[in-house]
Amino acid sequence: MKKYILLTTFVLFALQSCHKLEVGLANDLNEKDFWKTDADALAVMASCYASMGSAEGFFYTESLSDNSFTRQSDRYGGAKQIASGSYDPSLPLLKNEWTDRYTSIRKCNQFLANVSRVTALSETQLKRYQAEVRFIRAYSYFLLATWYGDVPFFTNVLTISESQSIARTPKAEVIEFIISELEGIQADLPINTALPAAENGRVTRGAAIALKARVNLFEGNWQAAATACEELIGKPENGTYSLFPSYAGIFTVANEYNSEVIFDLQFGANRLYDTQRFFVPVTIGLRTDIMPTQALVDNYITTNGKAIQEAGSGYDASNPFANRDPRLAATIATDGSKYPNFAFNSPAEIEVKTLPNTSPNDVLQPFASATGYYWRKYFDPTATSPGNSGLNLIYLRYADVLLMYAEAKNELNQLTATVWDQTIGALRRRAGFTDSGALNFPNAQQAALRDIVRRERRSELAFESLRIFDIRRWKIAETVLNTQVKGIAIPGNELPKDANGNILVESRVFDPSKHYLWPIPQLERDQNKNLQQNPGWGQ
Repeated sequence: MKKYILLTTFVLFALQSCHKLEVGLANDLNEKDFWKTDADALAVMASCYASMGSAEGFFYTESLSDNSFTRQSDRYGGAKQIASGSYDPSLPLLKNEWTDRYTSIRKCNQFLANVSRVTALSETQLKRYQAEVRFIRAYSYFLLATWYGDVPFFTNVLTISESQSIARTPKAEVIEFIISELEGIQADLPINTALPAAENGRVTRGAAIALKARVNLFEGNWQAAATACEELIGKPENGTYSLFPSYAGIFTVANEYNSEVIFDLQFGANRLYDTQRFFVPVTIGLRTDIMPTQALVDNYITTNGKAIQEAGSGYDASNPFANRDPRLAATIATDGSKYPNFAFNSPAEIEVKTLPNTSPNDVLQPFASATGYYWRKYFDPTATSPGNSGLNLIYLRYADVLLMYAEAKNELNQLTATVWDQTIGALRRRAGFTDSGALNFPNAQQAALRDIVRRERRSELAFESLRIFDIRRWKIAETVLNTQVKGIAIPGNELPKDANGNILVESRVFDPSKHYLWPIPQLERDQNKNLQQNPGWGQ
């Protein structure tokens, strides 16, 4: 049976303390009748966990990148506008992300300032609780620094006047703090194999190490990133992780908390999400608003390890999905794909028809996918309707650790056959590749290996909310986003197409002089004159 840590242990405590918690949050959780019991501490910690993110944010973030396209301009505060490059500091998404991250940080600071008042906690419990919340706070600061660069930084509970006058701290200092925090909390966190089933979903030592690796990787600290990955690869004292045998099986309710999951956002019971109905076919969901792009489809290699543009790949444009990376079919649905059925529908399977004039899901229909592709990954057939999925969303998994290790080692010019075999080779074997051309070390130069590693990362981690960060840190966004979003190749003249017959969906713009950092939200600058604006966004 699935265990929902935020929705069982934590929320039971929260409900028991509900009246005190509401009063406490309104008054910085400092009341004398609060912070008495373990239940009080866990109730506030539950709120910290819940503040880490949402399903809408997880899925719509993919559409900020070249992997996905969003049709509706009002969804998720304007993800479409950011992707197309047509936004300014007043865009709601910018304000929402800023507010959500600082709300999370404030909750964490409140917890850390007060939890030691719970005298019933043992020293071990206290240190663990503090470590978990410090992880959550570090995560929020990491997102803020990645999106906005220099940001206001504090570890205490600010007064209103302080919040309206605080200046921005250099990004480098914020990142230094994050890495220090993640290193400092490791010893106080349990390893995954010591975690009782009832505590599934809580931060472990492995999560702190994996996030530390990600932060270092994103900052180009290659040796530090590689070292952090080595703390998890074959080091049971920090946790035991392995690739789950089935790639598609990772992202199912039946296999939650599998051997690959390091940290995931918890859902289920009374915490469900409806975002699924926006990325599945119309005949399953509501209207398709999050859809894969042709650029992502083209990224997947053929079964012999070659990119589709390479000589000898065997790619056949008239049968484009034959002999391709098995992860393509596990991630993306196209014409003829079949979905397992929801409990409330009658057919055993639902076949998707995307070519024109074939079904309500075809590319010409107003609410169907504009690219002719649908997301299969994270589809939850156990939901009783498309609007109530309880499938956990994975923030950190072991495959990502292996990919980070491969990338860091290559940037250090140390990607050897041994490293290849334990990282990309292992991922491809798990995916189902058997051809030696795909499995054997290419023995290429560093630049060629870099392309292979980046392609592998894109294929393995598609629709996991990471691509936008990759193209920004690699400084390739002006190349991959300054272009047309394309969809499937179709016959006829109903839609504009390129020379190959692929649908032209949208023109995007990315200005490298300003778009690598989001602007500070205008409302925040109106309230705090000490917040200087990022370059290119006015004064």
